[in-house]
Parts: sequence; C-alpha cells; structure tokens
Amino acid sequence: MSDAHLTDRPAVDGPAPIDLTDEPIQLSNRDPGHSPERRAGRSRRRQVAWTLAALVGLAGAAVLGTAGWRVAEQKDADLATPDRVASLVRDDSERARSTSDYLRSGFAADIDLDSSFGTVYRDPADEKRSVLIFGGTTLLWQPERDLDSLFKLLTDETGKVTGLREVPAGRFGGVMKCGTTSGDGGDFAVCGWADHGSVVMAMFPGRSIDDAGGLFRAMREEMQTRD
Repeated sequence: MSDAHLTDRPAVDGPAPIDLTDEPIQLSNRDPGHSPERRAGRSRRRQVAWTLAALVGLAGAAVLGTAGWRVAEQKDADLATPDRVASLVRDDSERARSTSDYLRSGFAADIDLDSSFGTVYRDPADEKRSVLIFGGTTLLWQPERDLDSLFKLLTDETGKVTGLREVPAGRFGGVMKCGTTSGDGGDFAVCGWADHGSVVMAMFPGRSIDDAGGLFRAMREEMQTRD
C-alpha cells in the first residue's frame, strides 16, 4: 500500500463520493444552546458572586478589626479600693475584712485572675445597706459569656438570681448586668460588670436593681483605670 492519501485516489467502481459540505460537522462538544449571550450572563453572575464574597470578607475583617481594637483598649485594666467610693466609706473592721477575704477567695477560685480583691463599703446613711464588692483583672475574650457564667455560679451559692438584665455600663464599656437574689436579710440586688480586662461583682442589700445599677456604675468610675 502506498503512502498516498485516500482522497488522492481516483474513484474506481462504486458510489459517488459524499459531499461533506452538505452537512457541516459540529466540531465542538459544547451544547448549541450555550450562546455568547448566555456565557456573558454566567460571567456576570460569577463576577457578582465574587464581588459579594469580597464584601463579606471585608465585613468580616472589619468586625475582627473592631473586636481587636476593643480588646487592646480594655485589656490593661487596674482596680483600686479607695477609702471612699461614691457615697460609701470602706469598712476596715475585722469582720468586714474577713467577709471580703472570703468573697475574694471564692471568686478567684471560679475564674483565673491576674489580681483579685474583696472589699466591704458601708453606707453612712444606713449601716444595713453596706455593699460587698469583689472581683479582679484578667484578659477576657468573651466578657458577657464569662459574666453570665459567674452569675450562674452565684446562683448555686446564694440562691436563684432573678430578673437579670443589662444596665448601662458607663464610659468604660463592656457589659453590666443586675438581678435580684435572696439572703438571710431578704431579697437584695446583685450586679456585675465585665470587659476585656476586668470582671467585678457586688451585692447591694436593701437596694432595688435600678438603685444598685446606678451606684455600681458610680463605684466603677472611681475604682477602675486603664493603662
């Protein structure tokens, strides 16, 4: 057999050659329905999808940036127990110190703190309305979650905390909540604040949630500082 192409051979007895131009051959496997218009539509949809994905990514980055800024702003907190706070006077009696040490050690056992304190402040206008305050400093990534956990632990120790609600936290931010629990002297308010650098709780015998929240915020203003 020669190397000549079959199309070069003269026709011998047989049917006439087929004219291929009568039935054009479809060379592409692409569906004929995939018109340039449809391809352009898909391209636009892909562009919109990528744009939305980029926007979502930017929004996520913005949230992370805001959260990181808040952590950096709040993490270096300091707490002091001055002689006088708001309208209260620190009680340095042996009984008060024993009570505050008990509260401080119990609180520190529930959460890992860099520093901790416990103090009793008496109200000169009414000795039955002394405030027991305790807490400390540490880095908290989720302040509200940790504060809620401490309220649950307090519930286990003192009885159920009811009516827990958020109250204004003041200029230091974070979260502040107050509720009501009961003790030997009857019902009393209990409040707590937490930010990315500190967590503090206080008990307010003889005070409503609204009164306790306002006093607690005023105490924080004079007890907390940041580096």
